Amino acid sequence: MADSPPPLPELAPGAITDVAGVHVGHASVAGRPSGCTVVLCPENRATTGGVAVRGGAPGTRETDLLRPENTVAEVHAVLLTGGSAFGLDAAAGVMRWLDERGRGLAVGPARVPIVPAAVLFDLWLGDARLRPDAATGHAACQAASAQPPAQGNHGAGLGAAVGKLFGIARACKGGIGTASLRLGRFTVGALVAVNAIGDVLDDAGQVLAGARSEDGRSFIDARRALLRGVAPVPVLERMAGTATTIGVVATDARLDKAAATQLAALAHHGLSRAINPVTVNDGDTLFALATGGAGVGGDLGTLGALAAEAVSRAIRNAVLAAEPLAHPPLPALRSLRGL
Repeated sequence: MADSPPPLPELAPGAITDVAGVHVGHASVAGRPSGCTVVLCPENRATTGGVAVRGGAPGTRETDLLRPENTVAEVHAVLLTGGSAFGLDAAAGVMRWLDERGRGLAVGPARVPIVPAAVLFDLWLGDARLRPDAATGHAACQAASAQPPAQGNHGAGLGAAVGKLFGIARACKGGIGTASLRLGRFTVGALVAVNAIGDVLDDAGQVLAGARSEDGRSFIDARRALLRGVAPVPVLERMAGTATTIGVVATDARLDKAAATQLAALAHHGLSRAINPVTVNDGDTLFALATGGAGVGGDLGTLGALAAEAVSRAIRNAVLAAEPLAHPPLPALRSLRGL
């Protein structure tokens, strides 16, 4: 009798909404597995934003504004969305929702909501003409709350997949995940939509979910397969399931724009711990939000270590919570384990 597979790890605890005042909402597109996720900043205090765009194929909005040398420091929401560049339309709905509530940066007689955004590619699933739009972004805001957000097949993670190095037909379902840590008076949380070309690794560096064997029943460990000389599919075929891991880290520490930018950069270490390989076709982007709710600044080295750990935990939670898709068929870790 064959040995039973080891039990799945438990979901890492916590959520980005453990940072006081942060709200998260998901919304989906009718007729296709795609959607968006909004992170709303606290209403009663100014939140500083930063960003680190590391991937070779990013799709973003308002990232130049977050550069430390530029003047606008206040951010009101961050949007993560499917639909590739088309999905950036959803940010207009987030702006409208904020505008309806008088939230935004005071500019002359108006208040302009500042909504940076990043996209992932999920157009290979179903009718590519259906993608997140302004109504989807508005709906995500309407659904936002301080409760821990749903993980797996929700919001921006609905059409996400991982392990695409050997073709989308051998990939595995990705998703969206969240986690948080607290040290002393500071909380750091992460929310990540995982749509990587590489495998997702557990804390010990073993494959948790990713590229599957030719019979589709097990994971092959893409890194080891490459080292054995197994050739990945050509770039054009791999781009049929074009990838990206996008996310947000948030803290209640008080940080300026330069420090928030550094926090976003340090958080990327969580991607390298939990995803292998990271490729030039991934458009990885992480935003950082500093609400200042703790009332004081924190040591950036410590906050960066917490952010990287929260990101890696959120990535693993995304595939642990993911459910399979039927059309087109895309198994998830849970279904491959018979759960």
